[in-house]
Amino acid sequence: MTVLIVEDERSLSHEIEIFLTKEGYHCDAAFSGAIALQRIEENSYDFVLLDLGLPDTDGLLVLKEAKAKGCEAAFIILTARGHVDDKVKGLEMGADDYLSKPFSLAELQARMQAILRRKHGLKSNTLQIKDFVMDINNRTVHHNGNLVPLTKKEFDLMHYLALNRNRVLTRMQLIEHIWGDTMDEEYDSNFIDVHVKNLRKKLTAFAPIDWFETERGIGYRFNLPGT
Repeated sequence: MTVLIVEDERSLSHEIEIFLTKEGYHCDAAFSGAIALQRIEENSYDFVLLDLGLPDTDGLLVLKEAKAKGCEAAFIILTARGHVDDKVKGLEMGADDYLSKPFSLAELQARMQAILRRKHGLKSNTLQIKDFVMDINNRTVHHNGNLVPLTKKEFDLMHYLALNRNRVLTRMQLIEHIWGDTMDEEYDSNFIDVHVKNLRKKLTAFAPIDWFETERGIGYRFNLPGT
């Protein structure tokens, strides 16, 4: 999952980035509205954490312009403003949630997970994929009670494909949402394929995975009819 932190208070931005990175998110930072809009235009994000009190503009204007350009990220407003009108206006403009400063980082993560559940129609922090169970909080996968020994990136791949079940994800989408910009210098044509091959091998050791499909020349899909 990729996150853009739009916050001009650099110490807070850094604190959020450290926390979310440890939790498995890939984070970018922007310290102004102009840079935030540039990054949103250039990259695909799952979340934008948006401060309203930016040095060059109002955060609500950033939200408005991003939505007008078709940004599909979930927006969480971070605000020190106490006015209910600002919060209501943000939600009406398309924000998914808001947090008043100061806030707990654990609460921020909980809000992000709640948004993911709503977006993907989930009722809990577990995902059932045939006989496999993904525990999103603990970042583990089990099959009939047995732990499947996945690496961090293998878990991230499986999680993202599971959230987008029945939809083909291109290799570039997987790169952007799991590796972010860090792939720019090390990417080669079969990098994703190698990770997918390793993930398939580990899952197949526990059960058949005919639902894990390759769309030749495009990407990959969890084909799970009825879900």
